[in-house]
Amino acid sequence: MALERFEEQDFLACCGSTKFAKEMVLASPFTSLEEAIAAARNIWFNKVDVNGWLEAFSSHPQIGQSASSAHTSHTAAQWSKGEQSTALATSTGSSLQELSDWNAQYRQKFGFIFIICASGRSTAEILAELKKRYQNRPIVEFEIAAQEQMKVTELRLGKLFSTKTKPASTGKQHPTVLATKVEDRVAVIGGHLKAAPNPSSDKASQVPTRTRPPITTHVLDVSRGCPATGVEVRLEMWKGSQPRPLFDKTDIGGWIFQGSSITDVDGRSGQLMSIVNDVNPGIYRISFNTGKYCPSGFFPFVSIVFEIKESQNREHFHVPLLLSPFSFSTYRGS
Repeated sequence: MALERFEEQDFLACCGSTKFAKEMVLASPFTSLEEAIAAARNIWFNKVDVNGWLEAFSSHPQIGQSASSAHTSHTAAQWSKGEQSTALATSTGSSLQELSDWNAQYRQKFGFIFIICASGRSTAEILAELKKRYQNRPIVEFEIAAQEQMKVTELRLGKLFSTKTKPASTGKQHPTVLATKVEDRVAVIGGHLKAAPNPSSDKASQVPTRTRPPITTHVLDVSRGCPATGVEVRLEMWKGSQPRPLFDKTDIGGWIFQGSSITDVDGRSGQLMSIVNDVNPGIYRISFNTGKYCPSGFFPFVSIVFEIKESQNREHFHVPLLLSPFSFSTYRGS
C-alpha cells in the first residue's frame, strides 16, 4: 500500500494550527486518508492546546468574506473560497450585511470568529446556526467551534490526498482521483454554481427556439471540490388522481417517467426531456441516485419536487444538486 507523505505547509493549509501541522508531519506517512483523519483527530483534540485552537480559528476568513493572503496560504484561501461557494451563491446584499453584523456580535462575545463547516450550506442556514449558537455559554461554544474546525480539516485532508493520487493506466477514472490542482477544482465549483447561460430573452414574445431542454441539472460534489460524475438522474411528472402529491398520501403510480441520464465529467446530466419551446406546466420530480455514487453516505437517494406554472412555461429551470456525504442542498437556477 502506498505511503503518502506531505510537508508541514500542506497540513497547515488543512488546519491553521502550527502545532497541528508539525504533529501531523511527525505522524506521517499515512497509508490512507482514513489513517490520516484518525491521526488528525487525536492530535487536534489531545495535543493541540487552546492557543493552537485559536490560531486555527484566526486563519479562517469571516463567513461571507475572502481569505487574506497575509494570514493564510494560497491553497487554504482557494479551499475556503470553495467551501463558502454555496453561501455566496445563495446570498443577497441584505443577507450578507446581516451575516456581517451577527459575526461582529459573535466575535465581541466569544473573542474569535464564528467557525462553521460551510461546505454545502446556504447563507440562510449559516445565519440561522450563528444566531442559535450565539446563545451558548463561551465554554460550550469554544468546544463546538473546535468540532466544526475538525470537520473542515477532514474535508481538506480529503482534498489534499486527492491531489496525490495517481490515475490508473487503464479503466474508467473517477474525477476525484485525478491529480489536478486543488485550485482548479475549486474554480470548477465556482463556475458551476452559476447556471449555464440562458439564451432566452426576458420577454416571452422574444424567446427564441430553445437549444436545450427546459429542465436541466448538474451535480457538484462539494466535499471533494469537483463535479460529480456518474450520478444517475431521473425526471418524472405528476399525473396522479389528485391535483398534486400530498405529504401524507401515497403517490404510487402518480409519477410518470419523462427521461433519465447519467452525469458527465462536468457533473451535468444528459437530455432528460425533449427540447420544446413550451414546457407543460405541472409538478415535476427530479431524483438522484446518490446512494450508488456515495455508498457510505447518508442518503440512499435524493428527490427534489418543484412546480412549473402556466406563466412559466417558456422559462428554463436549472435544478442543481450540491452534494456531500451527509448533506445536500439545491437552488433554482435560470
